[in-house]
This record gives sequence, structure tokens and C-alpha cells, in this order.
Amino acid sequence: MRLSKYVLPLLREDSSEAQIASHQLMLRAGLVRQVAAGIYAWMPLGLRVLDKIAGIVREEQDRAGAIEMLMPTIQPAELWRESGRYGAYGPEMLRIKDRHDRDLLFGPTAEEVVTSLMRSSMNSYRDLPRTLYNVQWKFRDEIRPRFGVMRGREFLMKDAYSFDLDNASARQSYNRMYVAYLRTYARMGLHAIPVKADPGPIGGDMSHEFIVLAGNGESDVFYHREWDANAKYELPDATDDSAIDAFVAERTSHYAATDEMRDESREAELADQIRTARGIEVGHIFNFGTKYSESMGLKVQARDGGLVAPQMGSYGVGISRLVGAIIEASHDDAGIVWPEAVAPFRVGIINIRANDEASAAVADKLYRQLTDAGIEVLYDDRDDRGGAKFAAMDLIGLPWQVVIGPKGVERGTFELKCRATGKREDLSYDELIARFTG
Repeated sequence: MRLSKYVLPLLREDSSEAQIASHQLMLRAGLVRQVAAGIYAWMPLGLRVLDKIAGIVREEQDRAGAIEMLMPTIQPAELWRESGRYGAYGPEMLRIKDRHDRDLLFGPTAEEVVTSLMRSSMNSYRDLPRTLYNVQWKFRDEIRPRFGVMRGREFLMKDAYSFDLDNASARQSYNRMYVAYLRTYARMGLHAIPVKADPGPIGGDMSHEFIVLAGNGESDVFYHREWDANAKYELPDATDDSAIDAFVAERTSHYAATDEMRDESREAELADQIRTARGIEVGHIFNFGTKYSESMGLKVQARDGGLVAPQMGSYGVGISRLVGAIIEASHDDAGIVWPEAVAPFRVGIINIRANDEASAAVADKLYRQLTDAGIEVLYDDRDDRGGAKFAAMDLIGLPWQVVIGPKGVERGTFELKCRATGKREDLSYDELIARFTG
């Protein structure tokens, strides 16, 4: 993509409405623009990041055996009345009426919808286990939306729902998701810690929130040193259930909690093995037993011929929230530092003299050759000062920058900069091509 033809509305200064780094940088780098309180338009650069994150989430859900579907954003109130949640949910639910005076709502989550769909699709134990997932926009009418996409009202979410015949099978589905989430965040360059979450009235130990450590995190995290970023562990194969179960049992034996679930006596026992940090929640997995299947009449035939309500679980990832979380965990004074897997473009080409014919010819050739090789390139071909181009490229945080100018063209060498480390090296044209296509 040529920057002269792109829509990238950069800001020189931080917006007064932005209080945290991710919100400031998302506005300055032209990723989003606010349309209403807590509601954002995703500009072209931001949408590319959003799609990259959603792609990784989908790949890991598929790898874990989940099946993608698409559920509606607008849901009938009748389904929520069946489950008993319509009156209990509170003002965060956006309730609306259609022209026939029927009660509808903009879905904040989809347990009722998926249960109603499976009620007409599942009949026997042979139909279980199944896990279905949905990537869809959700809406929760937060009283005070803040921190940009970190706590907005409209957000993109992956929500998955498992259906199992018994507790043992439900735990296996849960453990698969536990591992899938760790793999998902690792691929995005994030260090995520699963902390035990409040299971509510369901009870049990199958409820975890996934926390990404960041200085501007929303909550305090207390965790065993085995969860340190430098503590290495190997994730099991996504289809090896015995290895997955053993892995989850070992990992969950290591203490990790936020303020709400702290066990200070346990922390005292562990003493200097406990670490503290700030963190951002980016996912939640939860088994809720037969809460929805029982209340909504989902029954399947068991092996003995009787009827049983399936065990269910839900598994959420805030995809749009992850954009902010990644920036909080990976930025510097100059701007965003994207992990390569989620960067909107892999390479930025900076032609510091757009009016120099020789420089423009080399830059054009490099752009075409890399693009033809399937490399995502943003080419700054604008007639602007070199300093402004460098600042813009640092701000948007592409992993690699190639600098082309008259002196380099004359020497036959070009500067390659790694955004994450700041390391620079001079390479020939052929070496540049080989670096990204070899």
C-alpha cells in the first residue's frame, strides 16, 4: 500500500480525551476514531490489526476442535426470559422494541441464543461433545466508557460455547480451551497468566481469567514465579487430551490471583516466590454446568436411554480489547511497537527524497517485488520531510523499516531498522529481498 493513496489520519499531539497510552496511541496513529461515547470506527490501519488478531483467535479455536458459526447481534427478549436473565441483567443491556412492539436487545453475550439453537439440533449423546464459536460485535451500555477500546460499549468478541454429556467431558473441553488461550496469546507476543476467577453460584474450579501484564493494567496480579515471562513451558498438542489434562493440572497448581480472589495466607506460605504486577484481562473461560440447558429445556438422550441436560461452558476473548492490551504491553516513547504476528504491515519503506528519480525508482522496485512475494508493505512515497516520515513510521510501529535515499542508492546499500530493538544495519538490495523472502 502506498501511503500517498492510503487513509491514515495521524495526530501530532495526544488527545485530551485519552488517559492511557493505548488510547492515546490508537488515536495518534490513526487506528480508531470515536463516533459516540464508547463507540469507535476502526480506520484502515486499525482494521488490519483487528483482522490479524481475529485470524489468530480463529486458527487456535479451529485447532482446539471448535466450530465457527455466526449468531445475530439483535436477540429476542423471550430467550432471555426463558433463562431468567432478562430482568436480572441490569441497565448495561440495551433493550429495544421493533415496529410490532416486540422486545429485543442488542446482545452483550450469546448463551441464550446458542442454547436455543442447540435445543433444536442436539438429540442424543452421539451429538456430544461439541464446541461452537462466534466472532461478533457485542454491546454493553457501560455507565462510564473509558480508556478507548479497553472499556468501550461496542466491542468485537470471540465467544465459544461447549456442550458435554458429563463433568469429565466438560473438564476436557475446558482444558482444551485453557491451552488454546495460552497458545493464542503467545502467538500475539503476549505473556498471559491464567488467574482463578470467581465461579459464582456454580462453584467448582473451572473459571479462569487471562491477564496480560502491563504497567497501566486495571488490576493488581499476584502470581507464583513459575508464571514469570522467563519461565519456559511447552504447550501440549491441541488434540492430545491426556497431555492437555496433565499440563493444565500442573499449571493450575501454581498460584495466580487478582485482588478479588487473593489468598493472602497462601501468598505468605509462598513468600519470596510471589510476584506482583498490574494486568489487563483479555479473556475468560467458565464452566456453568446445566444453568442454561436446564432452564431452557435442552435435553439429549443419554446412553442408558434417559434424558440429560448437557454440561455447558463459555469462553470469551475480547478481540478489540486485545488491540489496546497489546499496545499497553508493547510501546515506547516514539509510539507503538507491534509484535510481527499482529502488525498491520510487516515492512515500511521510507523514501526520504520522493522527488529524487533514482531513489523513487529503487523504492518502487522494492515495493513491487516485496508485494509480489506476498509481503505486506506500507510504502511512504509522500513528498514530505524525512524526519516526519521517520516519526510517522515509528508511531505506527511496523516491525521493519527500510530507508532509501540518494546516498544509499549511490552506494548500493539501504538501511534496515528493527522497530522493537532499534538495531540498524546496511544491506544490499538483494540482501533486503532475501531477508524477507528467503
